[in-house]
Amino acid sequence: MNQIQHKQDQDGADSISANPAKVAAPRQAKPKKSPGAFRTISEVADTLNVQQHVLRFWETKFTQIRPLKRGGGRRYYRPEDVLLLQRIHHLLYTEGYTIKGVQKLLKEQGRSQLLNEMGLEAPEAAKPVAVQPVAAPPVAPVLTPPPRQGLTTRQRSILESMIGDLRDLRNMIRGG
Repeated sequence: MNQIQHKQDQDGADSISANPAKVAAPRQAKPKKSPGAFRTISEVADTLNVQQHVLRFWETKFTQIRPLKRGGGRRYYRPEDVLLLQRIHHLLYTEGYTIKGVQKLLKEQGRSQLLNEMGLEAPEAAKPVAVQPVAAPPVAPVLTPPPRQGLTTRQRSILESMIGDLRDLRNMIRGG
């Protein structure tokens, strides 16, 4: 905020001047983040032109959106989450879907297929990288129960979510 000083000179004329020590420096543009960088809730809200509370509400309605939460409850959205939010925004605001309609699409098609339909992909830094196998030391065989018939949709959704989290952790460890 500028500090304005109001003075009267010797002739009694009024003059207004800004105190240079108190004048705010012009804001410099923030450096652009890499495509694989995590985004804050305010950055994502600005990108989508929605309020932050809308994003928090969508998190409750779409379990596929899982931002990392740090100290103080700060949210950091992965690039994949931002892409999914863009797709959800498009379906709701452009195509006229209801929240239940988008939930049904996500359940039927899955996260990746929904993004592929719109031609969206995760940035290079966010894509999973092929892992080179490392020879493991010999281990005694572990007896496992016979395989079950199949997974329920809920079980499959939970496993896909866990796999996504594990990939994200792997990328973070590698410096992603």
